[in-house]
Amino acid sequence: MTTPMRPEQRLRAVRLRVTRPRLAVLAILEANPHADVDTITRAARERLGRVSTQAIYDVLRSLTLAGLARRIEPAGSPARFEARVGDNHHHIVCRSCGAIADVDCAVGDAPCLDAEDDSGFVIDEAEVTYWGLCPGCQQISRATKETR
Repeated sequence: MTTPMRPEQRLRAVRLRVTRPRLAVLAILEANPHADVDTITRAARERLGRVSTQAIYDVLRSLTLAGLARRIEPAGSPARFEARVGDNHHHIVCRSCGAIADVDCAVGDAPCLDAEDDSGFVIDEAEVTYWGLCPGCQQISRATKETR
């Protein structure tokens, strides 16, 4: 079993400088999967003091391009970011509250889906978003129906 790399090592492995904002954002993404930029910025300011929203966008862009973060964009929702990368997992989104959960690839090897017609593309990733109601919103929905 291999020991996971420390954040500093992960940054150096992809040839990124180790900076306080990058370390902070990596830690925030680990603790808050599927966080939006506002959430990440607030948490970074708690850790670092002053940091601009633009600096957070720059860090997220660098981490995403380097493969240390993943950007997901569920329809009707702001972009979200996560540190779980490289495993081609998918997401389920609550139609009511917007909660997001990870869904491991259900069938086959990455990219999990074979396109019937790839139009000449070499496919290296499939992005699947499942939609439904989370357990909390299901309870609210049931309670609302029962009081009618």
